[in-house]
Amino acid sequence: AMRLESPQFQALFTPGLRGVAELFEKKNYELRIAGGAVRDLLSGIKPEDVDFATTATPAEMKEMFTSAGVRLINNKGEKHGTITARLHEQNFEITTLRIDVITDGRHAEVEFTTDWEKDAERRDLTINSMFLGLDGMLYDFFNGFEDLKNKKIRFVGQACERIQEDYLRILRYFRFYGRIAEKPGDHEPSTLQAIKENAKGLAGISGERIWVELKKILLGNHVNHLVRLMYELDVAQYIGLPLNGNLEEFDRVTKNVQNLCPKPMTVLTSLLKTKDDILNLDLRLKISKEEKNHGLFLVKHRQDLTKAVGPEPLKPYQDFIMDSREANTKSRICELLKYQGEEDLLREMQQWTLPSFPVSGHDLRKMGVSSGKEIGTALQQLREEWKKSGYHMDKEELLSCLKKL
Repeated sequence: AMRLESPQFQALFTPGLRGVAELFEKKNYELRIAGGAVRDLLSGIKPEDVDFATTATPAEMKEMFTSAGVRLINNKGEKHGTITARLHEQNFEITTLRIDVITDGRHAEVEFTTDWEKDAERRDLTINSMFLGLDGMLYDFFNGFEDLKNKKIRFVGQACERIQEDYLRILRYFRFYGRIAEKPGDHEPSTLQAIKENAKGLAGISGERIWVELKKILLGNHVNHLVRLMYELDVAQYIGLPLNGNLEEFDRVTKNVQNLCPKPMTVLTSLLKTKDDILNLDLRLKISKEEKNHGLFLVKHRQDLTKAVGPEPLKPYQDFIMDSREANTKSRICELLKYQGEEDLLREMQQWTLPSFPVSGHDLRKMGVSSGKEIGTALQQLREEWKKSGYHMDKEELLSCLKKL
């Protein structure tokens, strides 16, 4: 038995949680912290979200909270056994212990239980199957704490069974491997075999759910190893990745972007060779319009838009931004610089502010240029001169330039 008393654990006890705990105690319903929050607390990390599990049924919780005048919000989770209560400006998501009666690889029909071990048994990975009492006592039925200390990622019970309950667990395995495991290649052969045998099941999982997991994998550790594994285990083809992904470019770019906080799409685009690869990815994963356009931008410009030789290496990128009509071009260029591994230029670009062109049509009219067409032509010529000067020429210099043009 182990009891947790860390500062991260103590910090959870807000007035809201104390209030919720009192209500459950009065009614003799057990309430424990569940899943990922337990894993984080045991790792010394303050969890972002805290989920709770209880022996109380949804109906019992509703009755208890309503009698106490506690507000209930969003009843969407109720059919899965989840009640969300709001107390002291804080939301508490509390789920009744359950067992899966029928699973089809995507959804489960559940039945409520008061058996903590049965609930732990239906969870995906051992490190996610632990509970923590509000007194700090750890309940760990499948050696999750041992696996966490040894940085091992294992399915609860039989890998095949867990995967067949929800095929998305294949990607969750990869994601947590990238988050917890110390080195690449430290997998149990039976786990990899189970993934290979069940990879096809991912074809039935919605693109949106896959993309949520894939984005996290792309920004985690061991990403080269994990993506290679997806190809070796026949996973790639079912999640929208091209059959002949450019793994060499992927290796190069993942090294380039280390420590540069790239967007997931920046990393993923290195695997894609053509515009069609982006469009196929979009068909499968339903990526956002912004992500799709970002990928198309990188595919189009990663080769031809590069730094200049000489004293102004950033100039081609600056010119591109100044010529562009789109508001987000600078952030796209920053992602391109990450992709290319141009760390120094990226810092410079992030500090650069777009200068505004100092001459207007009004200035030209004052100088006697009257026709709209002439004004348009003159402004274009002056912009070119301004560009050549590295955007340094001021209004007077440009207007005197006009006299010579």
